[in-house]
Amino acid sequence: MKLVIFDCDGTIVDSQNGIFEAMVHAFSGHGLAAPSRPQTLSVVGLSVPEAFAVLAPEHDEAVRAALAERYRTAFTELKRDPAHHEPLFDGARAVIEGLSAREDVLLGLATGKSRRGIDRLFEREGWGERFTTVQTADDHPSKPHPAMVQAAMADVGAAPERSVMIGDTSFDVQMALDAHIGALGVAWGYHPVEELVEAGAHAVVEDYGQLPQAIDDFFARMETAA
Repeated sequence: MKLVIFDCDGTIVDSQNGIFEAMVHAFSGHGLAAPSRPQTLSVVGLSVPEAFAVLAPEHDEAVRAALAERYRTAFTELKRDPAHHEPLFDGARAVIEGLSAREDVLLGLATGKSRRGIDRLFEREGWGERFTTVQTADDHPSKPHPAMVQAAMADVGAAPERSVMIGDTSFDVQMALDAHIGALGVAWGYHPVEELVEAGAHAVVEDYGQLPQAIDDFFARMETAA
């Protein structure tokens, strides 16, 4: 079996507006200047504590913890707002459902989101049975630490050469490479293509329609190399 592990924010779900609004709320609530949108989006994929370590390095741990808590509260409140919606990227549903229907593929998720956030997404999309293994920031170190990928492989008994990570950030790419699996980048997320390539992505796709072929091409190269 082949294990295809997806990131969530920036890869499956377009969550940038909610993330930025919650970040502004967190900083302004403490009388601090909020990071810019590009600065905020550059840390998407990290766990919340790690993100604030990057965005507020001049503040001590207590201040960063308070910022993180205010961010989580704001993000939860946004989720409850009927006007707030995190859409799937175009083509995501068809590709994920198509891959999950294949007999030679198992799907996994490795995300900086909380398990509660993933449960909401799965309930909304009816994806409870699509992903065989789900690894979240609740139980693992922040990306790019490889723990989430390693746990996903252990869950399903997948070998590194039969596993690939799909993500939009250099953190996803580095996590995959540190776990000795493949890394495919997507161009529609939060880090630019050049950054994904520099991080070592085996390939970068421009839209979801290209992803199934890119996955098959990667595994074909692995089989040839073996």
